[in-house]
Formats: sequence, C-alpha cells, structure tokens
Amino acid sequence: MTDVIRDTDRMFAKPVVNVDMRADGARILRSGIPLPQTYARCVGEWLEQWAAATPDTLFLAERNAAGEWDKITWGETRRRVIRIATWLLRQNLSAERPVVILSDNSIEHALLMLAAMHIGVPSCSISPGNSLMSKDHAKLKGNIELLKPGVIYADPVERFGPALAAIRDLHDGVVLAGGRSQATEGSVPFKEIEVAPDEAAVMAAFAGITPDTIAKFLFTSGSVGVPKAVINTHRMLCSNQLAKELVWPFLAENRPVLVEWLPWSHTFGSNHNLNMVLRWGGTIWIDDGKPTPQGLAQTVRNLKEIAPTVYFNVPRAYDMLVPLLREDAQLRETFFSRLNLIFYAGAALPHHLWEALEDLAEQTTGHKVVMTSSWGSTETAPMCTDCHFEAERPGVIGVPVPGTTLKLVPSGDKLEVRVKGPNVFPGYWKQPDITAKSFDEEGFYLIGDAVEFVDPAHPEKGLVFDGRVGEDFKLLTGTWVHVGSLRVAGIDSMRPVAQDIVVTGHDRDEIGFLIFPNIPECRRLCPGLPPDAPLDQVLGNPAVVQQVRRGMALLKQQGGGSSTYPSRALLMAEPPSVEAGEITDKGYINQRAVLTRRADLVQFLYADVLDKTVITVHSAV
Repeated sequence: MTDVIRDTDRMFAKPVVNVDMRADGARILRSGIPLPQTYARCVGEWLEQWAAATPDTLFLAERNAAGEWDKITWGETRRRVIRIATWLLRQNLSAERPVVILSDNSIEHALLMLAAMHIGVPSCSISPGNSLMSKDHAKLKGNIELLKPGVIYADPVERFGPALAAIRDLHDGVVLAGGRSQATEGSVPFKEIEVAPDEAAVMAAFAGITPDTIAKFLFTSGSVGVPKAVINTHRMLCSNQLAKELVWPFLAENRPVLVEWLPWSHTFGSNHNLNMVLRWGGTIWIDDGKPTPQGLAQTVRNLKEIAPTVYFNVPRAYDMLVPLLREDAQLRETFFSRLNLIFYAGAALPHHLWEALEDLAEQTTGHKVVMTSSWGSTETAPMCTDCHFEAERPGVIGVPVPGTTLKLVPSGDKLEVRVKGPNVFPGYWKQPDITAKSFDEEGFYLIGDAVEFVDPAHPEKGLVFDGRVGEDFKLLTGTWVHVGSLRVAGIDSMRPVAQDIVVTGHDRDEIGFLIFPNIPECRRLCPGLPPDAPLDQVLGNPAVVQQVRRGMALLKQQGGGSSTYPSRALLMAEPPSVEAGEITDKGYINQRAVLTRRADLVQFLYADVLDKTVITVHSAV
C-alpha cells in the first residue's frame, strides 16, 4: 500500500468529452478516452488472478458474535469457492433456477455469490427488508415467483422463518442455513456444502462462461414503479470496471481498502464497490452498522479501528457522521489517516456537508480530501458518468465514462438523458413488454433522469443531476417545480435540522416541505431541554422552528418565484419507513412513496386553518 495520493492529476484521468449536436436539438456525449475491446471475460477471472498472485492478502473481514474480526484471504476464498461450486453443480441450477440470497453482506454471502458466478449460474441478493420488515411478504413472494430459485440462503435461518414459510410453495429449491443459525431443521447447514472439491468440473463450467452469461439478477429499488429483476451480464460488470480503471488510475498503485455497509442487494454496494475490490485485489471490512440511529454506533466503532483508503456512502450517512467526526478525535484521526477520496451517491450531497468534510480533513491532515460522485442505475452496472476531477461544487456527476454514450434530449425545460454502452442491461428477466418500453428507437436506455451542464461551453466540467423527469411537477400557476435541486437547497438552508425533505405542491399553488429532522442535531439546538425530552417538545422548540423558518426565508430571498421556496413546512416525528418503501436500500428518500403513504400529512399541511405545528415562511431572517 502506497501513501495517500493527494495529486488529482495523478489520481484521475483528464476529463475529455466529445459532443455531437443533432438537428433535433439532441446532444450525443462520449468520453474522449476509448474503451478497449478486450477485457475480463467474467468476474471470476479477478478471483483467479488474485488468488494466484496474492493468496495471503486479506479479502474480507466481518465481526463475529464475540465482536472480533473473522477474516478470509484471497487464496482461502478461491479454495472455498471451488468447494461450494462443486456442490452447486449437483443442484441442477441455471438462469431458470438461480441462487437467491436473503441475508445481509457477509463472508458466506460473498462465497456463495462468487461460487455461483464461477460456474455460470446467476445469483440474486434480495434486500433483507423484503423478508424481515414486511408483514405480508408481498414483495418477496413476487421476487421468488419470478426467479423460481434452486437454492435459497438465509442467515441466521430462524430469523427468516416467517419469510421462508411465506414462500415455501413458490419454489422447489434447497434452503441453506448460514453459519450463525441455531436451528437448521428443514434446511442444509452451510458448512455441509463445502464438499470435497471437483476442480476439473468447476473449471470446465468456468471455461464455458461468456461475456453474455448472466452473472446476477438485481431487483430495482422500487424508487420508480414496480421492482423488476435486472439482468446483469459479465460483460456489463467487467466493462464497467475497466471504465473505472481508465478514469481512476490511482487504484493500480493504491488498492482499495473499504469499510463498507452498502448492501450487495443493490448495484452501488455490489457492482460498483465489491467489484472494484475484486478487480484490484483489495480488502473489504464489512461494516455491520448502517446510517440509522440504531446502527451508527457500529459504523463508528469500525471506523475507529479500520482506516479506509476510499470511503463510499450516501448523503444521509454523511449527515449523521459529520457531527461525530467533529466530536471524536480518535474517529477523525483514523478515518482521514489514509483516505484518498470520499465518494457519495444515491442523491446530491448538500453543500454544508461538502464543506464540513473538507474542513475536517484539512484540520486533521493539513489537506482537503477529494470529494467525488458518479451517476448510473441498476440497469447500467451501475456507472454511466464519473467525476474524475475536482468538481467546482457538490452535485456534479462528472462526464461519460469510456464506452458509454449519453443522449441528451430536450424535454420541456429539462435535458432528459438516455444511455447506450456495453454496461447497459439486455432487459428485465421474463418481462419482455417492460423491456421493449425501456429503450428508444436507437437502442438507448430510457433511464428517466435529467441532467444539465455545469458550463455548456465547457462540457469537460461535467454534468449535474437535475432530478427525475417524472418527479418534477407543475404548480397550479403552470410553473415547474424542480424537486431534486429544491430538496438539496432546502436541506442546506435549514441545516442542521433537515436530514431529508419531501417536496409537496402537486395540483396546488404553493410549495410545502415534509421534513425528516436530524433528531440529535435538533436536540443540540435545545440546550434547555433534558436529553430525554419527548420528541414533540424538541420539534416544537422555538430554536428548531426558527431554524426551519430562517431557511425557508433564505430560499425565498434568493428569488426565482414561488416554485423555488416553500411557503409551509412540517417536521415529522416518524422517520422514513424502509418497509413501506419510503427509503431505498441505498439510503435516499422515495419521494412518491412518502407522498402516497403520508397523504394525510399533505392534507394537514395545506389545511385552510393551519395547525400550530405547521411552520410558515416570513421575510425576517
């Protein structure tokens, strides 16, 4: 491992963008960096490479029940993968009978996923929330009915008992009980599938894998429409990591070490982050925490022990982490000690968090940390753009990565973006009608997002995410409300009170905000209240209310008319519900789901006679 790299010219490839203007107003954007036509045939080639080259290097580590780290090297990973793959070959598996994994990230999870891919069998990691947080298991039932798995893994299996019972009649697969299971009745213990290896048979299957072999299925997060099973081929995954290699050359001399919670049931954690470690022979310390009030302590514990070289997370997590970095010197020193860059995705990072992270890094190391992001989706493996340069401000998603073509199509006052390239999926599993509607006449994927240029005269300065085309709405005045940019501006203006915001105003003449508050920060604004004061007293405290009102007034003073500021706002005591789909696996708010589930609060917000809990804007700041 080399020292921290601080020279961005050495870290990143220089951004070059080729733009072709069409007569119909569409723009075609391509990277000026060519993508070679030859690259890894399949994901398993990376495992073979590092198991041979660095067999004793740590690959994965996870906390055990005693709180100690269990570890596995690259060499041991390969040996165990061959044993598990030998067992899988006897289970009559295929794309029609894949491996399904219901549990969180773990060493066993990784071994099973890699073993399946090593013999050309798709795996599918399904969000544990579908099993553990649902009462009717409707989403999980739909997942299983579509996939018809031949193997289902759960750990500990007893925790998934109700979910497994709910899907019992929907498949004929073997249930695997993970190593933490106490009771294994009706299931096969994981240790029993690590059988005597038949390496010849496994490697014969491995040799038959082509770039178009399905590597995995990933269900969309459900942020738009009904979740669908996205086909992920080896070509998609391998070409995407080659593109990353070309724009992040520093990875070749500074192999990634991650402290990582992002779920492998989602493309960010699995295809972007885990695959980066697989490509470069790096290390993942599996973070058993999450950006929730209950899980944050575990993340902090892990970050105090293990220093990442690259840190990936979502804006919600940085909002929770920044106050702790300020307060805890040990956390701060370890976190920044060998950090090359901070990466955020899932949503734009509010400006105050960007500045706070830069300032904390500079105070700790004497240098600002590089902050970057990218953009893509489950259907694009996931990276379409990458900010491989120092951005002028937060929210810049970068430029097209090598091999990926963007088509920007005027749509109202927005630029709708469409995508084509080897990283783009061939379709949704067993849903040809939905697949057909997902591509335009030229074969560009209709991703549903909008972008704008940082500077149209200098496309190399990058693009800014401009929200989802279907998320924006018009007020009764006919004025468009750009939800994505307004949400970020609102979080920034009301800091530190607003952790997230849902924008209201559909079929109305005024914008409103439903605010998910940062409860610890709100309590800090109320020094006169006892630490255990009821939440309604905290949210109704004049200091908290005034901070919201001040932020609303600041947005109004910036000008731009009624579509750029809220006239009313409500602080919500109930946090976003994962079970109800209000917050996705990657940690961002599903605007549509919140508005649907909390329709009564929207009505309350717009009542003719306002309740005292509704905060209104005024001119004083």
